[in-house]
Amino acid sequence: MFSRRITALFLAASLSCLVLASSGDRAPDFSRCVTKCLDHSCASYDPPLLLRLTRWSCTDDCRYRCMHTVTDHAVEGGVPIQQYYGKWPFWRYAGMQEPASVIFSLANLLLHLWGLGEVRKDIPDEHPMKRYYIRWAYISCNAWIWSAIFHTRDTPFTEKLDYFSAGLTILYSLYFTVVRFFHLYATPTRPAPPTFYLWSLLCILAYVLHISYLSLSARFNYGYNIAANVGLGLVHNALWLAFAMPAGLSPFQRFLGRPRSYRPWYATRAAQAVALTTLATMLELFDFPPWRRVVDAHSLWHLATAPLAVLWYDFLINDATDAGWKEVKA
Repeated sequence: MFSRRITALFLAASLSCLVLASSGDRAPDFSRCVTKCLDHSCASYDPPLLLRLTRWSCTDDCRYRCMHTVTDHAVEGGVPIQQYYGKWPFWRYAGMQEPASVIFSLANLLLHLWGLGEVRKDIPDEHPMKRYYIRWAYISCNAWIWSAIFHTRDTPFTEKLDYFSAGLTILYSLYFTVVRFFHLYATPTRPAPPTFYLWSLLCILAYVLHISYLSLSARFNYGYNIAANVGLGLVHNALWLAFAMPAGLSPFQRFLGRPRSYRPWYATRAAQAVALTTLATMLELFDFPPWRRVVDAHSLWHLATAPLAVLWYDFLINDATDAGWKEVKA
């Protein structure tokens, strides 16, 4: 249920990196500005502490300054703003390349930390799914930390850690969803079935092969990265839509101790969450120059996903505390 955040993250972040060079950084006036800046500024380059901490080199700083110089002229002349190295021009703040996306990523992080606390507090320790939800919360927090780092400074290293962390969240979301739906979890009276170990091994191997391929390839395969993660996200969302179906149409038994026709009162919320996630993802289709060079469609998507975390954790807790988990004795 939680690929709501990461599927769109991969779609947006990966698409933004498909273009390694853009019209702005190929423009002659930009190239002349950068060359002049390098000749005059780099010999005595002594950046402020925050720029040193965020590893802004003289070349990076020259490109940043020239990007905004050219953009200023474009705004004054009423001509379209260009992208540079696959990104729109953003004003940096405290060394952060995209401060709005950083702030909204941290907002998501805080809400997942809140959700972690709610899971620990409201789900009984003996519940068979609690351990999976706690792990998922930690994995999600890690993903949002790397999202904030990536938007602070876009480097090959931070890009990969952002993508790999997000991919792990997608895969683990599907992993525990399958464990939940097909009752692969262990209980005090029943060990986990062999299919649990096969499913776990399959997911581990898939993730190791995924990051190995992307890491060892001569060039990062953005197209494959998108296809792999969006594919997993679609399967994950389809399962939760099936969970929300009317009782008579359910393709599986939601609880071992209840008949197939049993449909909990909160089931519709799964479909609502998927629908809201889809609407939030639609923001990524509107790729416009950032408002005041601060807020763009991608940062708004980060903002939109934050409250969805509350909805999903609420759903998880309602599901985990449903009476259907109690075994019905004949």
